[in-house]
Amino acid sequence: MTHLVVLGLDSREDAERVIALTDDLAKQQLLQREDAAYAYKDAKGKVRIHQSINLTGAGAASGALWGTLIGLIFLNPLAGFAVGAASGAVAGKLTDVGINDDLIKQVGQELQDGHAAVFLLARSATVDRVVDALKPFSPTIIQTNLTKEREEELVEALQS
Repeated sequence: MTHLVVLGLDSREDAERVIALTDDLAKQQLLQREDAAYAYKDAKGKVRIHQSINLTGAGAASGALWGTLIGLIFLNPLAGFAVGAASGAVAGKLTDVGINDDLIKQVGQELQDGHAAVFLLARSATVDRVVDALKPFSPTIIQTNLTKEREEELVEALQS
């Protein structure tokens, strides 16, 4: 089962550091992260979202490869490359996996200016080590899909 945890942070820079930290924790096998993103409001009050998985780029690369191969069959690999890359990018842009984009936008709208929210979707974690790594950022729990008891334990652990 995957668990979603949304953390409130004091700044966009802290959010970027937490995302990088979760990358490191994943490399150390302390966190099995399926997806991560962060949201913040820019100077004009518009919600900006940064996701760890770029489906548009992956779709374009895959589409370009398949388009080139199909283009070779019809003796026009450049046209196949262009059409494949464009259609792959569109397909990647329209695909939504991991954390729901609507949830990210909704939480982002509620942020105070200058603050950020980090969204972590994880399959498993060595909870005590992950909590210890996150403590220096003084995050607040905005939302989780944990049980009430587990959520209270997490809040307590982050505040101590």
